[in-house]
Amino acid sequence: MKKLLNQNLLVKNFRRMWPYIKPYWFRAGLGVALTVPVGALDGAVAMFLKPFMDKVMVDKQPHFSALIPFLIVGFTTLQGILLYSSNYLNTWVGQKITIGVKRKLYAKLLSMDTSYFDTNTSGMILFRYSNDAEMASTGLVDNLKKFLSKTFSSLSLICVLIYNSWQLSIIAIAVLVVFVYPMAKVRKKMKEILERTVGNLSYVMTIYNETFSGNKTIRSFTLEDTFQDRFRQATDLTFALAMKMVKGTNWLSPVMHILMSIGIALVIGLGSYLIVSGRITSGNFVAFIAALMMLYSPLKGVGNNYVAIQNSFLAIDRIFDILDLQPNMKDHPDAKVLTEVRKNIVFEHVHFSYVPGHEVLHDINLEIPVGSTVALVGNSGGGKTTISALLPRLYDIHKGSIKIDGTDIKNITQQSLRRQIAMVFQDNFLFSGTIRENILLGNANASEEVMWQALTNACLDEFVRQLPQQLDTQIGERGILLSGGQKQRLAIARAFVKNAPVVILDEATSALDNKSERVVQEALDNLMKNRTVIVIAHRLSTIQNADKIVVINDGCIAEEGIHADLLKRNGAYAALYSMQFKPVSA
Repeated sequence: MKKLLNQNLLVKNFRRMWPYIKPYWFRAGLGVALTVPVGALDGAVAMFLKPFMDKVMVDKQPHFSALIPFLIVGFTTLQGILLYSSNYLNTWVGQKITIGVKRKLYAKLLSMDTSYFDTNTSGMILFRYSNDAEMASTGLVDNLKKFLSKTFSSLSLICVLIYNSWQLSIIAIAVLVVFVYPMAKVRKKMKEILERTVGNLSYVMTIYNETFSGNKTIRSFTLEDTFQDRFRQATDLTFALAMKMVKGTNWLSPVMHILMSIGIALVIGLGSYLIVSGRITSGNFVAFIAALMMLYSPLKGVGNNYVAIQNSFLAIDRIFDILDLQPNMKDHPDAKVLTEVRKNIVFEHVHFSYVPGHEVLHDINLEIPVGSTVALVGNSGGGKTTISALLPRLYDIHKGSIKIDGTDIKNITQQSLRRQIAMVFQDNFLFSGTIRENILLGNANASEEVMWQALTNACLDEFVRQLPQQLDTQIGERGILLSGGQKQRLAIARAFVKNAPVVILDEATSALDNKSERVVQEALDNLMKNRTVIVIAHRLSTIQNADKIVVINDGCIAEEGIHADLLKRNGAYAALYSMQFKPVSA
């Protein structure tokens, strides 16, 4: 019986979830406490059948015939009121716990390294960080409520059984003990199937996300059939796993039904003998049968209930697997707060790899004086973007050091480091909401005047002023309602508002047409004034006036210098330049 009710597992998971239950312990305790009389009253109702049978049906005493029905209705009414109150309180507590767990998981998600997002799908994150919280929190409260209710119901009913006939009770309890074996047999198999189901459902959610985000690509490449097949295969696996679960667990209910019928048959056979021999009364027997039916009935659907319980427990395990994760990048206990960049940024013998054994940067040595503009150029995949991602510590280097004013960035708090750096990418991420809300992401305390000045510097103010709602105009998810150039300029306005001394521009104009590029380049020129700038550029025409041009090929610095000197060397930079500006033959 102990295994059947998953007592140890329930207690273990309850202890792990206690920090989230603790703020609401009074309501949680009251809701759970109400389940005790709800369960115990089952025994009271069954117990009333004995005097009803003996006094009314056998002895024909009329006053009992009027009293007992009223008592039964009164007890069941009280039971119904308590059940409603318990359900309300448990739902309230369950929702509060769910919110608390979700907030904790979301805080953990925000703390994870960039590499974590590189190696996990959006579907997995959505499922494990959202669905598991719902399943675990609500399931824990529901299972605890059911566990206590059924425990006290079973205890009260067993007491009724023993009171009416200890001989028949031996049979009834023996059948309950037999229930344990099939439950224990399927538990391990269920866990394996449930884990595979979670992985597959995560993949289905990933397909939905990719279909939403990549709908233009799907249409332009006529990939509708490909994605339909992909989705069909995923849902076929969902069906197969569901049927495997049914096959592996639904035999429990019929088996329980058969065991119950055997138990009831034995009880009726022995009970008939005990009545005839005068050892028990007819009232004892009727009360016993009623209590036995009330005890056995919940076990008919034990297969489905058991799956729900295991789902909840596995969700709790998955939640704490996530909460136990630790980001690889942590602030040093004595990390300093970076308030300004006074002298320079220096890369010293930097080595880096995304995947162990496949180094993408080899012995990078680079100095960026404060107030200067350094351009990184070279062939695609050479490591330019990787270098720019290492400065704000989106990834940690494996060998060497990156220093700001002589201090290794590993000895600077991550937040203060990133506050000193503004980044503008080729494909900037805009969040759903208004223009105002997206600009304020750069500085939540920016005034209206500062925002309009940022839009002016970003060459976007005229466009925004023409909008009916101006700053409060909705831009859609990922800024879908804006053109490519407008998105870039809004991202630049966000960088202006941040007012960071270091700016990283990662091919910020490469995806634009010539007209948009000219406007965006003007905005970028404004942003670069009086700042330390790292420019990653594909079009060499945009970086010819840089203080230093660094050519990155195959993860190494091929050469560096100013535009004119590099052309004279006739090396890697000159080769790139000649390819871009090669005269078109007639």
